[in-house]
Amino acid sequence: MKLRIGDKVRFLNEVGEGLVSRIKDKNTVFVEMEDGFEIPFPVKQLVPIHTELILEKDSENLDLDPEAKLNDSLFLMLEPDHELRSLMSDYRLYLYNASSYHLLFTYSLREGAHYQCIKHGEAGPYQKTLLKTFKPDFLKEYPYHRLDIVFYKNSHFKSQLPVSETVLINEQVLHQNQAIQHPEFEKPVYAFLLKDDFSTVQTIERELKPEDVERLNRLKERGWNAPVSKSNKAHLKNLEKEVDLHIEELVDSLNGLGKHEMLKIQMDRFHKELDQAIAKHLKKIVFIHGVGNGRLKQEILSILRHTPGISFHDASYKTYGFGATQVNIL
Repeated sequence: MKLRIGDKVRFLNEVGEGLVSRIKDKNTVFVEMEDGFEIPFPVKQLVPIHTELILEKDSENLDLDPEAKLNDSLFLMLEPDHELRSLMSDYRLYLYNASSYHLLFTYSLREGAHYQCIKHGEAGPYQKTLLKTFKPDFLKEYPYHRLDIVFYKNSHFKSQLPVSETVLINEQVLHQNQAIQHPEFEKPVYAFLLKDDFSTVQTIERELKPEDVERLNRLKERGWNAPVSKSNKAHLKNLEKEVDLHIEELVDSLNGLGKHEMLKIQMDRFHKELDQAIAKHLKKIVFIHGVGNGRLKQEILSILRHTPGISFHDASYKTYGFGATQVNIL
């Protein structure tokens, strides 16, 4: 049995799964776990998860065959948190890559005549990626969901045209479609097909025409550093916020306040600002907590780890040193 970089595998003698990230030799590969660590494993102790997608069922060779016919597909999946509508409180929107390709994607929401990028990144083969968690009423204000996707592999592959699709999702659409049970999801999901033809050879190469060269020359003459619209700058700035949680910034006097009381004041402000940022669909919010003994930062991180619809990381060291955490609203 041979494996490719990007293949999803399970462990034969223990619980767990991961992606083949590197090939050490013909008997050993490196498997990347969910936490990002790479572990070397003997090939004989790994079981490919998606070999059923290869129609030639008798083949044991997982090397990429340029002529192989794969049942690859790409979906936008909407998963309710409960099977009964009356008990449902949240939707989770996923990009489900049921193909052997790697994806580079952007997910955007339509706001009037424009789109706002909500999330962007990379998705590996046969992976599902959480795009956003939201309440049912969110679909009334934002029913149009746009995906822009390009495809590649870490080995030889057939060129694929990029996907640029805007999907309408509202209560009427969901009512007209039936949720389906899928083994990769806990609850029945609504599936919106984005692409299912990966086998057709498509010519996507393009040569520069004289008019293209002329256009480039005009750009060069005009200069590359075109000014950014002040209104656009202001709009982007309004989607960001900075909150200083130093206790001196939150109260007029420290008299009579013990460490427990000060921490409670800081955490109350943190909860308030985070909830408002999510409700107002901000792009990011930076919490300045300082270094100190690290107690405030640990309390903040413990909350963020269990907050859906966000990602977080240390804020810019150049700007804040080690004393701030950036939260991105997905």
